[in-house]
Amino acid sequence: MSEIIDLRSDTVTKPTPEMRRAMADAPVGDAVIDIDPTVQRLEELTAELLGKEAAVYMPSGSMTNQVALRTHCPSGSEFICEADCHVFHYEQAAFASLSGLVPRLIATDGGTIRREQLDACVLHDDEHHARTRLFCIENTHNRWGGRILDQSSVISACQWARSHQLKTHLDGARIWNAAAATGMDLAELAQPFDSVSVCFSKGLGAPVGSALAGSVEFVREARRGRKLFGGAMRQAGIIAAGALYALENHRERLVEDHAAAQRLGDAIAECQGFRIRGGGVQTNMLIFEIDPDRGGAGDFVAKLRENGIWCFAIGPQAVRMVTHLDVSVSQIEQACRIMQRVAADF
Repeated sequence: MSEIIDLRSDTVTKPTPEMRRAMADAPVGDAVIDIDPTVQRLEELTAELLGKEAAVYMPSGSMTNQVALRTHCPSGSEFICEADCHVFHYEQAAFASLSGLVPRLIATDGGTIRREQLDACVLHDDEHHARTRLFCIENTHNRWGGRILDQSSVISACQWARSHQLKTHLDGARIWNAAAATGMDLAELAQPFDSVSVCFSKGLGAPVGSALAGSVEFVREARRGRKLFGGAMRQAGIIAAGALYALENHRERLVEDHAAAQRLGDAIAECQGFRIRGGGVQTNMLIFEIDPDRGGAGDFVAKLRENGIWCFAIGPQAVRMVTHLDVSVSQIEQACRIMQRVAADF
C-alpha cells in the first residue's frame, strides 16, 4: 500500500521539533492553586489577539463551548444556534445533560444566520416558554466545509441579539482560518461577541487545548465552570507551551493549508457525480457530495483508505477532508491523482 495521507482532521498533527522543545523548556507552576506562567502568557496573548479582556485555558473546545453556554444561561434557558453547528451536533447534547439548556435551531444554506431569520424568533416573557438567553454561531463552519461566515450578517445578527437583551457567543475553533483567508483581524471577527472559544489543536497544530475569552467578570465565572466540569489543570504549562508556540508561529502558514484544500477541491470537482458542498473551498476543509447513483460515501471512503488516503464519511453521501501542516504539497498531488482514479472506477 502507498504511504498514508491522513486527511481526517487538522487535529491529527504531531508537535513539530521546535514545539516539543518549547514544551520541554516551559516554566510551570500549579495553575489551580496560584499560577502557571506559561498558561498565563497563553491566556493573555489569546485575549489580546481576540480583543477581549481575559481568557481561560481549557482541555478542549467542547469544554470551552459548554462552559460558555453555562456561564451565559441559567438552567432551563434556551439558546439560539445554527442547525448544523458543532455545539449541537458534536458535543453530545452536553448543554442539556450538564446545564439544563435547550437549543432553538435555525436552518441555513451555508451556515450564516440572516437577520430576517431571527425576526421569526419572537421572544415572549411567558411562563409557558423557556427564556432565551444567548445567540451562538460557529466560524468557520465545520459541517459546511470550513465556510467563512459573512461578517456583515454576523454583525447584524448580533445587533438583533443585543436588542433583545441576549448574550452572544462565537464558537471560533477555526477562527484562525477565517482570519487567514479573509485578511481580517482576529479582534475584528470576535468583536460582535461577548465570548469567543478558540482551539489550538485545530489548524495551528498544537497537541492539546482551547481557550475561552471575554470580559474579566465573564472569565471569572467561566473558571468556576471549568472547575465544575473537571477542566482545571495543574502544571498545564507543559501543554500550554505547545499552544503558545502554535499561536506565535503557525497562524501565517494557514494559507498553505487553504491552497492544499483548494487543490483537492479542484480535483474532485472534475469527477463526474461529485460536487463540493457550499459551491467551493474557502479554508482548509472540503466536503463533497456523491450522487446516489454513483454509490455511498462509506464505500468511497473505504476505497480511498485501501489506497492510502484517510478521510471521513460524514453522511450517507458526504465525505470530509481537512488539510494541515503534516501533509506536504507532494502528498496533496498524490491524493488528487488517487481520488480521481478511485472516482473513475467507483
